[in-house]
Amino acid sequence: MSIFFMFALPRYLTGRVVLALASVPLMAHAETGWTETIVGRNVVVRDVDTIILNQIPIRLNGVDGPEVTTSQGREARRWMVDYLSGKTLKSALSGRRSHDRHVGVCYAAGQDVGAAAIEAGHALDCERFSNGRYSAFETASAREEIQSAEYCEMHADDLHRPSPS
Repeated sequence: MSIFFMFALPRYLTGRVVLALASVPLMAHAETGWTETIVGRNVVVRDVDTIILNQIPIRLNGVDGPEVTTSQGREARRWMVDYLSGKTLKSALSGRRSHDRHVGVCYAAGQDVGAAAIEAGHALDCERFSNGRYSAFETASAREEIQSAEYCEMHADDLHRPSPS
């Protein structure tokens, strides 16, 4: 198992370091303001939108999942545990924090973990933070059954906020 850390490097080096890791999806994030990349297999799932990778808590950017205090949340967490089992994860961190968590986009076997959770019907797109990146993956049943968090609602001042993705 290999673990790589990439800390805030000058922009002209960031793309080269990510390319050296052979991680084309992460290179796109590095070019648009993402500050750190973490790779590893040491994963703990808190819930469908929060994982711990190499002891670093990561909030999946733009993913709105049900809380584990609900039956939907427990089912979503079980799905995420199964989905990530045995996989190496790559996470591009944005440099932002949400409570104790770093905010990032994670990939397993080249697939965006947030998109997979939403496509499987276990979460919704949090448009305020994703800028609609995941809206096409939402299922009709998830839209009916999962209550969207209030913090995901778009506000007028959000229209002028740049997105890291």
